[in-house]
Amino acid sequence: MATYLLLLIIAASAFSTLNADVSIDCGSSESYGDDYSIGWVGDDLYIQHGESVELQSSKPIYQPMATLRVFTDRKKNCYNIDSEKGSKVLVRAYFFYGNYDGKSSPPKFDLHFDGNHWITVETSADQLVSYEAIYVTKTDTISVCVAQTFPNMFPFISAIEVRDLDSKMYGYSDSNRALMLRRRVAYGTEVIVRSTDDFYDRIWVPAVKGDDFTVLTSDETFIEVSLDDSPPRALFQNAFATDNTSTSIQLGTNLPTTKVPVYMNMYYSEASVLDSTQKRSLQLLVDGKINSKPFIPVYGTAGEITLYNLTANSDTTFSLAASPDSTLPPLINALEVFTVSDELTDGTNSDDVEGLASLQDEFNVLKDWGGDPCLPSPYSWDWINCTSGSTPRVTALYLGSFGLSGFLPDFSSMTSLEIIDLHNNSLIGSIPEFLGTLPNLKQLNLAGNDLSGTIPSSISKNKKLKLTVSGKSCKTASVDTSGSGGSSSSGGRKKSKLPVILGTTIPIFVLVWVIGGVCAVLHHKRKSEAIAAGNVGQAGGANKPSGNPQAAQMQMAANNMAQNVVNDFIMNVHEQQSAPEPVYNDDQQNHLEEGN
Repeated sequence: MATYLLLLIIAASAFSTLNADVSIDCGSSESYGDDYSIGWVGDDLYIQHGESVELQSSKPIYQPMATLRVFTDRKKNCYNIDSEKGSKVLVRAYFFYGNYDGKSSPPKFDLHFDGNHWITVETSADQLVSYEAIYVTKTDTISVCVAQTFPNMFPFISAIEVRDLDSKMYGYSDSNRALMLRRRVAYGTEVIVRSTDDFYDRIWVPAVKGDDFTVLTSDETFIEVSLDDSPPRALFQNAFATDNTSTSIQLGTNLPTTKVPVYMNMYYSEASVLDSTQKRSLQLLVDGKINSKPFIPVYGTAGEITLYNLTANSDTTFSLAASPDSTLPPLINALEVFTVSDELTDGTNSDDVEGLASLQDEFNVLKDWGGDPCLPSPYSWDWINCTSGSTPRVTALYLGSFGLSGFLPDFSSMTSLEIIDLHNNSLIGSIPEFLGTLPNLKQLNLAGNDLSGTIPSSISKNKKLKLTVSGKSCKTASVDTSGSGGSSSSGGRKKSKLPVILGTTIPIFVLVWVIGGVCAVLHHKRKSEAIAAGNVGQAGGANKPSGNPQAAQMQMAANNMAQNVVNDFIMNVHEQQSAPEPVYNDDQQNHLEEGN
């Protein structure tokens, strides 16, 4: 058994390198296989932020739900999963509170995917809560994020599953919108149907049988399934049927109270070979009105009817009824109900995403920030500012005291930047030329780093830019290249004329100059004192003038020279008053398709 599970996990890992299929046990560091032959992996490779928690319970817990990851800071926290741009995927997120914090207070928080708001998660004290979305990816990364929306309610997540779907599946849906699962049910089965029977690992839950239903079992052991939505054959082994032709099948939809666009799939197959006197013909009714042409289930073959371009809510009734000429009651094998999302975002401007990716590649401390940088608003990354709109731009980087270490990479594609604050880090190398070419940049703070060299002309000649620079060992110099005024505290010189010194050390020749001057002063002082003492001894009295006039003049000249050196040095280094604060259907007719 252990060998089997190991092979399963290896196979799952190899398969996941070819597509997006992955099952992530959040908060766990283990890899294992479960009872559904699904290979699970820990979340170590997907996120390093947050706290891993293992649930304590006297009751058995499905292993992927036995751990969770909770987040107590940041606006949002995200898992990034590699995918292929333009692929159709199914994404599921699970939340099992299990009173992990001992407060008996299940939290509420927001769930996002790929920069889109998904839903407000309402967790339960002892029930598993899950959500599923089907959509076409717009980038090569899938992101699943949780965001705190209420005080003292910390978001958490138990597990994430991603499955690649065939591009033909759910083909009547808009590729710019997502299908949000409300219900997926199998009629007549007694166990959950999923991975071992469904190649795409959709979860089909057994329907609860009412008194008016009869369970039909197919006489055919192999059902032909050639539908684009690829329902598993196991669904067509059993069905619900009413007891007579006058009773219809009421379809439970689990729709919200407000009207929303819906997408529904109904699956059916005749369970027995009918004789010439028998006929089973069905019609779909919406709010009691016929909404379809009659359709006839075929023995041994899967059929499907799809309903879309319709708005509905929890008060809307959907039912399958026998056609007037039908001699047999209606039946159904399975049902899927989705709501349709708003149009999906294209995300933050791709040039800004590229620039931020360069920063993340260079600085490890930034790599754990995932999801869309700006969306959904207001859940941008904590260290950036963004414009509003469907495709926002990044206007500010607030990375002061962020622990950045190394060279500044090229992020010149971020042309909407107005503020770059990188003070108090450990940046090295020269100041990149591209910083002065950013067309909208107004403030650049590089103070408190280990930068060296001279200021590029693209910056020093930029009349719109306020620059703040210094090394860690010398004092800060603020250079206003805008020509808007501001003078230094010494000699009445303009700040733009200051020879700004970068780096952690003062040039060696300056040090030698200052030290030499001081030594000269001390030497002449000691020599003068010795001569004066000799003269006093020779004169034999303290009332006569002491010292040598030439030595006194030399001492005064040396003192003046040293003072001038120090004054001249001080004039070139100016103390910054304060670091700048971060400025933080067609025509709405129902369309139905029958597949055979």
